[in-house]
Formats: sequence, structure tokens, C-alpha cells
Amino acid sequence: TSHRTHRRIARGLAVPCGQDTSPATIRPLRKDTVMVQRQLPKPAEIFDLLKFKAPELDGRKRRLQAALTIADLRTIAKRRTPKAAFDYTDGAAEGELSLSRARQAFEDIEFHPGILTPAPDLDTSVEILGGPSALPFGIAPTGFTRLMQTEGEIAGASAAGAAGIPFTLSTLGTTSIEEVKAANPHGRNWFQLYVMRDREISYALARRAAASGFDTLMFTVDTPVAGARLRDKRNGFSIPPQLTLGTIVNAIPRPWWWYDFLTTPKLEFASLSSTGGTVGELLDAAMDPTISYEDLAVIRDLWPGKIVVKGVQNVADSVRLIDHGVDGIILSNHGGRQLDRAPIPFHLLPQVVREVGKDATVMIDTGIMNGADIVASVALGAKFTLIGRAYLYGLMAGGRQGVDRTIEILRAEIERTMRLLGVSSLAELEPRHVTQLTRLVPVGSGAASVPLEA
Repeated sequence: TSHRTHRRIARGLAVPCGQDTSPATIRPLRKDTVMVQRQLPKPAEIFDLLKFKAPELDGRKRRLQAALTIADLRTIAKRRTPKAAFDYTDGAAEGELSLSRARQAFEDIEFHPGILTPAPDLDTSVEILGGPSALPFGIAPTGFTRLMQTEGEIAGASAAGAAGIPFTLSTLGTTSIEEVKAANPHGRNWFQLYVMRDREISYALARRAAASGFDTLMFTVDTPVAGARLRDKRNGFSIPPQLTLGTIVNAIPRPWWWYDFLTTPKLEFASLSSTGGTVGELLDAAMDPTISYEDLAVIRDLWPGKIVVKGVQNVADSVRLIDHGVDGIILSNHGGRQLDRAPIPFHLLPQVVREVGKDATVMIDTGIMNGADIVASVALGAKFTLIGRAYLYGLMAGGRQGVDRTIEILRAEIERTMRLLGVSSLAELEPRHVTQLTRLVPVGSGAASVPLEA
């Protein structure tokens, strides 16, 4: 019967729901039955559906509006920036494993949202190192920034000030301490310090930053020598850029970059008197591999504000630094640009927070490409995070407006993630909200465990 029924249904015979499906009970559909009523389209209703958006004639605004993620900004940046300059930003040391692992660690998490916990009003602000920040991230120090895009640190500092977040100027920045202060006169400015072979250069920079009202000093400890930036070597990257046949060919589709570079003031560096040579050679000439805790003590006595140590990569060093009176530590492997196969900062975070989180401010950088990465870091105990490449991708994509877009994207991702987790403030984020999934596991009790027992 079922087979005959299906054949009858296929021929247009009706089988009422719940009724006998025997042939005697099946009635054919009337030929004049109308399943859908149709009418002539009404112009007013059509126009209600058609809502035309005015075209954006500003090319920069148009491309930035189309960028929905930091990865989108990276794509735009790569298209608009000469290969050598882009690769200096985008690349890392040797096989670039430290960077790829850091980014993968943020992807290898699982969030645990709460339900029936309304979060109509969000508070994304945080008190960090004695001052406010409207968001749980700031702009990290980056070197040679005007080489990436001519607005450089001025764009970063002014965008940070407008967003209410801290901006950090690098020792290797291309804008002076005083110019950054002028660009961000009412915002929070931090200064990143390298200890150089000529210590007086470092001391003088610290004094200038303090005199200009910079409130926090980042004492960087992970660059006794330069990492092997193989992309830079292969590209023949140098400061200033050298015109070779390769760079000329690469510049043809990017005339705007060269126009900006050639028609704006010469690149100058806050701490270097000579700008010849590759990035690695410059760093080797400027840095001192004998940097020690004695240097930290001198800078601690010299600096009147907050001091944090950037480049911490194990628990034992975290504990020792707190004993030496620093205000905070930044878990960082320098964006993967120094030691390849270095520890992953995000993986270190829970251990370090357990050991020193009550005594000092624990922050983190390296690998952050999404606001969800920042939320996960805060949930696991970080008080603050720093963005480097994400900021530079925006800068290369569109100058000051591009940096604004970076901040907008991260802000939206942070707010959306918080709402989906069911929290109203950063203080409500806890380790229960995040599980770090296992991909890389130490084998046995080898060297990976040594820092924990030192």
C-alpha cells in the first residue's frame, strides 16, 4: 500500500494527515486549487526593499571599511607596502616557529559561556600601572615605524590618545620623545628602553622620557643580540632602503609609498647616530650582551615612574624580578623575532599569574590578532595586553585611520566576546571561562621544566 500511496502522491493525489492511506480514501487535488496567490508588484513596496548606499569616494575609507578583521588589514597592508618593509613587520626569526606557535596557542582555546546572565552594559576599562585605559590593550613599542608608513608613531600615539589607551615609543622609534608627547599630550605615553653598550645613551633617553611626562618605562631584556631575521637578509633590507633593481621593480605598483618616503623628513632614530647597515647589524651595534640585574637596578633608581620588564619567558625569572622591585612584567618572546622555538607567552601566563600575580602586574604580548585573544588573556590572569603587528598592519593599510580601524576591530571583538560569555566587566572574567587545548606537550622531564625549579 505504501508504494502505491507514494506513486499516487507523486501523481498529485492528496493524502490528509492522520487519515487512512488506502486507495479508497485518497482524493485527487482539484485542478483549480491555487497554492500561492500572486499579484502585480507594487512600486512602493519595491522601493522599500531597495535601499541604496551612497558610494564612498574616499579610497582609503572605502578599503578600511571593508576590513572586518586584523587579517583583512594585513592583506591590505601587504598590497600597499614594498616587500622589504612589509616583511620586516610581518616576519620573525629563523623558521618563524615562535610566532606561529604563539598565534596557534590563541586559536587552541575553548570558551565556556554562562547563560541567563544579561550583559547590556559593558565596562572594558582597566586600571593599569597607576592609570586608566579604556580597553585592556595598548600599543606595543615598534622600531623603524615611519618606514612602514610615513605617519609612523604620530599616527599610533594620536590614535591611542583618542581611544584612551597607552602608546609605547620604542628606543628604535623614528619619532622623538618630544614629538610623541606633542601628538598625545593628554594621553598615556610609555617608553621602551634598550640597554646599549654606551650606557649613557640609555640613561639620557630615560631622563628625556621622564621629563616629557612618560609614566611607565619598559626595560627590555630579550635582545642581548639580534635574532636571525631571515626575511630581512633575503630582501637585503637596510635603513635607509637601498634602491636596487629588485626594490625598483617592487616599487612600481606602489608609487604612493615611495612618494611619501621621498617627500617627507629623513628617517631619524632616537638613539642611533648612524643608520647604515641591516637591521641585525644595527641592533648588534646598539645592544650589549652583558646586560644584567645591575643595569636594572641603575635604571630603577633613575626612573621616577612605573617600571616593567619586557621579555620574561619563565616563572623563575618572574619571581626574581618581583624581588628586585619591578612594578610589572611582560610575558613576551619579542613577537617571535629573537629566539626561535621560544616559550609561548600565552602558555606561560597561568603559571606566572599563580606565582606572582598578587605581587605585580602581569601583562602579555606576542601573537594577538583578535579581541578574543585579549579576552582569553584577561580571563587567565593578565592585567593588560599589548599589540604590535596588529597596530602596524592598520598603519600600513591606512595611516592614522588604519590604526583607528585596528582599535575599532579589536574593541568590537572584545565587546562581542564578553557579551557572548555573559560578563559585563573585565573583572568578571575568570579562568573558568577558558580552557587551553593541548597541542605541544613537553616530553618527559627535560629542559622545559628547569625554569620552574630554578
